[in-house]
Amino acid sequence: MEIVIALLVTGTVLLLLETVLPGLVAGTIGFCCLIGGVTMAYVNLGVTAGNWTLLGVGAGLSFGTFLWVKYFPDSRAARIFISDQQVGELGVGDATLVNQTGVVHSSLRPCGTAIIGGKRLDVVTEGSFIESGTPVKVITVEGLRIVVRPL
Repeated sequence: MEIVIALLVTGTVLLLLETVLPGLVAGTIGFCCLIGGVTMAYVNLGVTAGNWTLLGVGAGLSFGTFLWVKYFPDSRAARIFISDQQVGELGVGDATLVNQTGVVHSSLRPCGTAIIGGKRLDVVTEGSFIESGTPVKVITVEGLRIVVRPL
């Protein structure tokens, strides 16, 4: 009886630790401990006790998973795992670039780079070839695509 309880408690603790430890090691060992506890209940305590243990472990896992999914993402403990910051600013989806002028940095065939507003940006022409050093004007910004026209 003691080994069944020890395996079930150890498995539960390891499954809870898996939520904050990386690598799936603690969770895998914890799940194996739960399976071992149910198996030992069948072997040592009989079929009826084994069935009740299996039912209890299944209900506990289901209830724990439900609580985890419902409450953990909004909890204070989860905030240390969730990043609120934006990583990497592309700076090309900016509508303020429209009607700004710049100079072609590399030949546009039809795409290349231009210096606009002091920033080096990837741009596309309306279809014509534009030589390096030619002044250009931004016509439109479509997501990550900046369309230019020679002045």
